[in-house]
Amino acid sequence: MPAAALKPKPLPTQSTAKRPVLLDLPYAPVEKRPLPAGRPREWYVTHNRRLKALRLAIALLDSGVYLPGQARDETIRSTAELIGVHPPSDTTCHMVRALMRYSR
Repeated sequence: MPAAALKPKPLPTQSTAKRPVLLDLPYAPVEKRPLPAGRPREWYVTHNRRLKALRLAIALLDSGVYLPGQARDETIRSTAELIGVHPPSDTTCHMVRALMRYSR
């Protein structure tokens, strides 16, 4: 008997499960710290946009969306609603896909 036949079957993943795996929401929000003072307004806007894009990318990966092509704007916005953040702009959606692309 081949050795591969003796291995137990692995547990199903998001892609092989019969029904969708529920998103595991964080149990407690991360403790917020004040941002450094004295920077230009554009720095704060970009910083917050990056944080939001990172949160959304993590939530998408947790829900089984692994490729940037699977993350359409509608998918990203519905995930934002699910995790309780404001709907992202087109720029933020683009940033989410870029994060997913470069994480490989």
